Amino acid sequence: MGTSPKTGPLREAISHIFLWPRTLRLVWGAAPRWTLAWAVLLVVQGILPAAYIYVTKLLVDSLTVAVQSGGWGEIYRSLMLVALLAGVTVLIETIQNLIEWIRAAQSELIQDHIKSLIHRQAAAVDLSFYESADCHDQLEQARHETVSRPLALLESGGTLIQNGITLLTMASLLLAYSAWLPVLLVIGTLPALYVVVYYDRLYHNWWKRTTAQRRRTQYYDLLLTHEVAAAEIRLFGLAPYIQKAYGTVRRQLRSERLKLIRNQSLAKLCASSLGLFISGVALAWMIWRAPRQSITLGDLALFYQAFSRGQGLMRSLLGNLGQIYSSTLYLGNLFGFLDLRPGITDPPRPVPAPANLRQGIHFRDVTFYYPGSDRPALKDFTLYIPAGKITSIVGVNGAGKTTLLKLLCRFYDPQKGRIELDGVDIRNFAVDDLRRRITMLFQFPLNYQSTVFDNIAAGDTEAKPDLASVKAAARNAGAHDLIVELPHGYDTLLGKAFADGVELSGGEWQRIATARAYLRQSPIILLDEPTSMMDSWTEADWFDRFRALARGRTAIIITHRFTVAMRADLIHVMHGGRIIESGTHESLIKRDGPYAQSWQAQHGPDIETEGVEKEVEAVLERVLINLET
Repeated sequence: MGTSPKTGPLREAISHIFLWPRTLRLVWGAAPRWTLAWAVLLVVQGILPAAYIYVTKLLVDSLTVAVQSGGWGEIYRSLMLVALLAGVTVLIETIQNLIEWIRAAQSELIQDHIKSLIHRQAAAVDLSFYESADCHDQLEQARHETVSRPLALLESGGTLIQNGITLLTMASLLLAYSAWLPVLLVIGTLPALYVVVYYDRLYHNWWKRTTAQRRRTQYYDLLLTHEVAAAEIRLFGLAPYIQKAYGTVRRQLRSERLKLIRNQSLAKLCASSLGLFISGVALAWMIWRAPRQSITLGDLALFYQAFSRGQGLMRSLLGNLGQIYSSTLYLGNLFGFLDLRPGITDPPRPVPAPANLRQGIHFRDVTFYYPGSDRPALKDFTLYIPAGKITSIVGVNGAGKTTLLKLLCRFYDPQKGRIELDGVDIRNFAVDDLRRRITMLFQFPLNYQSTVFDNIAAGDTEAKPDLASVKAAARNAGAHDLIVELPHGYDTLLGKAFADGVELSGGEWQRIATARAYLRQSPIILLDEPTSMMDSWTEADWFDRFRALARGRTAIIITHRFTVAMRADLIHVMHGGRIIESGTHESLIKRDGPYAQSWQAQHGPDIETEGVEKEVEAVLERVLINLET
């Protein structure tokens, strides 16, 4: 959205006019009746100042005659004009208050409407959108400033219309004295128009260029104020370092912004001085002309008010144009974000996803690169997962295990190959229909700062689960006994973000997340490190519960724990984006390959400490490297 060197600010301002109709449609869609009332009142408000000035002229002339003649008729006429002037004043104030009330209502409705559009689009874009720094900048630009810009554009446009109407009425009053007076009004304010447009463009370009730095200050601020980072920052004494980094970026941003404002203020001062000089020339001309022509005191009062008000209106009108131009620059960012189209879409004629798998899941010659990466996460990958069985996939970090689950959920599409459910490519299903057939426990599940019931019910909001189904999911996950001991049971608020919240341990949060995954009665269950925060006793109980729950369903477990993997119906060992071993626990032990050697390094299934697990992983990686060489 930046301006090329060959594009002037005025030409660019004209090009942004094409955003106005879309903005007006957006505003109208959010608050149609309020917008209509606002437009009517603006027209009335635009006419009233000229009426006020004209009545003032009549009053001054009437008072002059009354003083000279002393007749009661002229005094009565003056009193009527005073009453009329008071009525116009009250009407102006009343309409101003009405417009402020209407603007407040418009503001609330429009901001909520735009936020809903941004939230909807943020949920609709592909997961790959969040893996690009440029896309994060784009989202930041859409979230900030642009929420208030449509209303600002509407207000600036409305004020422009109102000031334009008032200015025309003022010009018509000045035309009675000379045709060149309205021309002077325009000439005196053209430099100010250029200054406004030029510096608004400079500021917007600076604002876009520094998006990454502003996001970095937000990141530093979050580190210093969020509970998640509080313990580590205190232990390692990181606060001074982060504060210094924050201050460095803020100093740079502050210095650049103040320099822009300083230059803009100097330019505005020069433009205003020119306008005042022209105003002085016009007023001097009128005074010079007064003795030679029949100009009354009312004429002088009208001229002074009309010309000075006209200059003020011209400055205000040009300010409105600058605000409109500035707002359209920011709205270009908003509309650019809203116009993004996801790559993961429904096929033209989707087929129903299977309610229950009969054959299984098949990855066929799948090659996949993450966005922006030139290293394949999977290359010519083939794997069959039978229906109705529990399959475990083990391997070192970076082997591609979690990538399989992401592709199966269609968070991404592979660049080559296909993934099938019962022989049908998953790209032939509607995206929502496919995902309804899958439930998943993520490796790092979200801890929602809400009640226990809400945390678990989030697993299947479409089904609108009741308390009985939520309790059943909690029992299956081994979380029910924990929940009933909380202060308010399933109504207990979890987390410390809000008052009266209760914090859980990592393993307890994981059981809540597991219950959330179990709530959805889907034929496919995906678990990514489901016991990473559980102790050995809890883990054994968990797997017994899980096997009963998964009966008749297809389950894939990603795990580093051999005590979990060994209980699966089938185990696949993964390395470097491919399967190097497959079989049951017993058959793999007999084969004496990488799985068996890693198992032996663990010295049996009863040792579950974190240090041993890391040692096992290191042994497995050394074995795999030896196999490759």
